[in-house]
Amino acid sequence: MNIQVEDIRIRAILATYRKRVPVTEGYVEVKDEGTWKQICDRHWTMKNSRVVCGMFGFPSERKYNTNVYKMFASRRKQHYWAYSMDCSGNEAHISSCKLGNHLTGAGKNSSCDNGMPAVVSCVPGRAFAPSSHSGFRKAFRQEQPLVRLKGGANTGEGRVEVLKNGEWGTVCDDNWNLVSASVVCRELGFGSAKEAITGARLGQGMGPIHLNEIDCTGFEKSVTDCKFNTESQGCNHEEDAAVRCNVPAMGFQNQLRLSGGRNPYEGRVEVLAERNGTLRWGTVCSHNWGTVEAMVVCRQLGLGFASHAFQETWYWHGDVSADDVVMSGVKCSGTEMSLSHCRHDGAHVSCPRGGGRFGAGVSCSETAPDLVLNAELVEQTAYLEDRPMFLLQCALEENCLASSAHNTSLTSGYRRLLRFSSQIHNNGQSDFRPKNGRHAWVWHDCHRHYHSMEVFTHYDLLNLNGTKVAEGHKASFCLEDTECEADVQKQYECANFGEQGITVGCWDVYRHDIDCQWIDITDVPPGDYLFQVVINPNYEVAESDYSNNVMKCRSRYDGQRIWMYNCHIGGSFSEETEQKFEHFRGLTNNNVSAR
Repeated sequence: MNIQVEDIRIRAILATYRKRVPVTEGYVEVKDEGTWKQICDRHWTMKNSRVVCGMFGFPSERKYNTNVYKMFASRRKQHYWAYSMDCSGNEAHISSCKLGNHLTGAGKNSSCDNGMPAVVSCVPGRAFAPSSHSGFRKAFRQEQPLVRLKGGANTGEGRVEVLKNGEWGTVCDDNWNLVSASVVCRELGFGSAKEAITGARLGQGMGPIHLNEIDCTGFEKSVTDCKFNTESQGCNHEEDAAVRCNVPAMGFQNQLRLSGGRNPYEGRVEVLAERNGTLRWGTVCSHNWGTVEAMVVCRQLGLGFASHAFQETWYWHGDVSADDVVMSGVKCSGTEMSLSHCRHDGAHVSCPRGGGRFGAGVSCSETAPDLVLNAELVEQTAYLEDRPMFLLQCALEENCLASSAHNTSLTSGYRRLLRFSSQIHNNGQSDFRPKNGRHAWVWHDCHRHYHSMEVFTHYDLLNLNGTKVAEGHKASFCLEDTECEADVQKQYECANFGEQGITVGCWDVYRHDIDCQWIDITDVPPGDYLFQVVINPNYEVAESDYSNNVMKCRSRYDGQRIWMYNCHIGGSFSEETEQKFEHFRGLTNNNVSAR
């Protein structure tokens, strides 16, 4: 459309829709020269409705009761916009539609003979559907989806991944545009696409690249129904396609604020809660407050990812009238759109330390790192070594061996070690930095350098029902750039008390021949097992995606040799394939079982 409209809205007319969030039905109004005007429905089509619904975050449109609106329209004078729209239905925004007929009528008062204001009625995606008791549904089981978004900070954005032959893979960005991106968004229950993102700007994926040169008409039910090229020669993960979708305005960001920070991205968390029938601001109890909860706060405010969660906020002077704790016992899974959707104590607030200086705080960031372990390398480098006890003194002191090692003879005893290499990539959008400053780093005599993270990985051997059989251990690490992609400069190194971290596009390698890069399996009988590595297990450092921090392998031990096979990253296979792989749920349980 060449005619510029300043703004567009769906205005709820009927009482039932006025109270609802989000607004799904009402007049389509455009702002023209500072005034809101209705659109004459004489040339209005369902294709126009589809485009308008998509802009407001709704995947589709539906028919509505015209009689009620006719009755309503006859009672009052309308101000009509002088034009109509002519959309083909696959546009991502009405600004891409053609301009329809010019209405008759002189000057500012266009008339709509025998017509009435155009109405749209939109169908919200399941995550946003209003339901009677709580305003909307908090959780639902999706059917096995064919498409997902990963690594995005906000709801409805992320790298596009497609399921093919039971394995998730990415999409190459050749010919990636708003029409194809909108098919992905609608398929996932959002509206049309706000942005089709190229060049892996929302982080690189792992695994196969399933689709390339996608060409959609815009009306497909799934992006897998579009034309595409399965050959992805010339594509690499630096060209992973991503999307930002239009999502419904739920008003969540108005229920929360950050107060007292040095900039709008940080501060004490203050929530709006109902107390004795009135709404008032208060703090959140910081007991057990962590990165996962902070992630939800930053997402709810549209500020990206959390970079830190704070349990003390005395240095940020929040609003004194909001010092009282109004929310406690908060425990989030990380996918919630609002802090109020997380588990919490409800009206019975319990917070021994109180609010004020101990109110929960966050700092947010538009980008985050994303660590992923190279699963193939684990499979290729795993082997057994029977190592004499006199070479393991240092490792014993650092608790890298099973507790029975204390009773092993120093001169004649040995330990059987399952050794392997860890190559940990940062595929995110910002550097991975340790939580602790240098003053809290610990000198490790075995490795002859400082470790900035005392628990950076868990190494475990589990039986097939998920119980730990080897004690495994929690490995501490010094973080550095061992190698980087061609155009990336190394920044971090462990030697000489250097700065520690992993740069985007680099990886840190702990080779199989380094002390403690093992699991002590001396006491493990032969059998079939699951081998598991979890990176950043306590979520000490914020990442854009924690689902790929787990790496699992099947392993078979015959008492002398060990085979590792099917090594893969968590979330890389379909749920069905995963279940066949593990035969049980809850693999990330890291507790030693009491036999």
